[in-house]
Amino acid sequence: MRLHVDKKADALYLRLDDSKIVESAEVSPGVILDYNERNEVVGIEMLDLSKRAPNLKPTALEFEAV
Repeated sequence: MRLHVDKKADALYLRLDDSKIVESAEVSPGVILDYNERNEVVGIEMLDLSKRAPNLKPTALEFEAV
């Protein structure tokens, strides 16, 4: 799993695995899901990140496994 925050593009991308992306769908304005050949979600992109999460500090992101 990889998380990429692009300040210039004002976007966040979460890649869940390395399988090939064969289709993408915008499920809500500015929220795009990427699917593999088995129709599984393998990536999530959020655009206009600063408007969606104005208090987000990308340098202070934490990972938590429960």
